[in-house]
Amino acid sequence: MHLTHDPAAPAGTMIGFDDFLKIDIRIGTILSAEPYPQARKPAYKLLIDFGPAIGQKRSSAQITENHALADLPGRQVAAVVNLPPRQIGTFMSEVLTLGFADETGAVMLFAPDRPVPNGSRLF
Repeated sequence: MHLTHDPAAPAGTMIGFDDFLKIDIRIGTILSAEPYPQARKPAYKLLIDFGPAIGQKRSSAQITENHALADLPGRQVAAVVNLPPRQIGTFMSEVLTLGFADETGAVMLFAPDRPVPNGSRLF
C-alpha cells in the first residue's frame, strides 16, 4: 500500500464497515516530546498517555516542520493503537500518530477541537 500526500489523489480501495472497525484510533495526551536526531527523516519521539485501559505509548512522528517541541506536551493527538510496534532506527514506535499533509506536504497533527477523555475511540 502506498500512501500519498497528494490531495488530488483518488479515494482508496473500498473497504467494508467491519474492516474500518478493526482500526482502533484513540485520543491521547502528549506527556513528553524529544528530538530524534538519529531518524532518517526529521522526527520527534513522543510519549503519549491513552488513559488507563491502554496506558502510555511511544511514537516516532515526522511533525518537525509544523510543530515545535515546546508546544507538544499537553496537546491531544489521535493515533492508531492496534498496529504492531515498528522499529524506527533505534526507537520502537508503539502507535501511529495521525496527521494530514499541509500544502507543502509537511504533516499537521490531527486532534479534536475540544478536549476529550484520553483513550476515547474514534467512531
